[in-house]
Amino acid sequence: MPTARLRGLGASQPAAAQAQLSLFDAAEADANVEASLAPSLQGAPVLPAALAVPPVGPLAYQHPQAQRFIVLGAGHRVAYALRRARRRSIGFSIDMDGLTVSAPRWLGLADVEAALREKAPWILRKLQEQRERGQRVAAARVDWRDGTTLPFLGQTLTLVLDPRITGAQLQGADQPLSGLPGRPGICQLTLRLGLPQGAAPVQIRDTVQSWLQRQARRVFEERCALFAPRLGVTMKRLALSSAATRWGSASADGSIRLNWRLVHFGLPVIDYVVTHELAHLREMNHSPAFWDVVRSALPAFEAARGALRAEVLPVFD
Repeated sequence: MPTARLRGLGASQPAAAQAQLSLFDAAEADANVEASLAPSLQGAPVLPAALAVPPVGPLAYQHPQAQRFIVLGAGHRVAYALRRARRRSIGFSIDMDGLTVSAPRWLGLADVEAALREKAPWILRKLQEQRERGQRVAAARVDWRDGTTLPFLGQTLTLVLDPRITGAQLQGADQPLSGLPGRPGICQLTLRLGLPQGAAPVQIRDTVQSWLQRQARRVFEERCALFAPRLGVTMKRLALSSAATRWGSASADGSIRLNWRLVHFGLPVIDYVVTHELAHLREMNHSPAFWDVVRSALPAFEAARGALRAEVLPVFD
């Protein structure tokens, strides 16, 4: 029977969905398991094909490098990119470009199309999700000007250009970071930037990004110091990451890398990623033993993981 797996591929970029269809009786085991957290769909459950609801009404999906097309479901035209490789299974990858099919060189087109039809509900569902996600990402592009809002530690941050000040100053809390998330009565924060009203968008963006990265390091250091003793591990070094494909990673030498864009999320999500990576200092895998380590510090981590993969962050460009 075919087996399907979903993997997360995007952090600041949209996530892609992948399915591996085994052509043999036993599913192939992963040869390499990285000790890192993939951002959006890590550990996501796979819906049975019978529960995957395809979009309503005929739609067209066109991969920019498509060589072939197939009609799936109720007349949905799917133009897909076909890649031939030395492999033993068919792989489906769905991102905002569309559907890419990776197939063994020896497998005939009739078998490829049979596999596509068998997984049609899942494919159509994921294609529609990526189309809708693309629309949300387009809407999330930041208009860098006075009055723009951004998420910061799960709350709303409003930018105010104020040439009377120097640097960047956060207003709306007694202290810039300590105790900020979850404080009653604080729904909106203001970040005053020492820039003129006519500042160029790129200047505003760079000033805000630099400030966010400084706050990210401060928060991450605080959370690592809190959770490392709970997990019985020692973190040797913390570095910020700007990776497009990972929220964090851990090395056997005790180094942790965390994506600074996590500072957009509330503390529950940040704590999940911090705990996830620190747990790798005990278990460099994603085995049941690893998840037991995560659960020992965060018993309800699944909710934070769900928020991590559902959120569309502001697009900096």
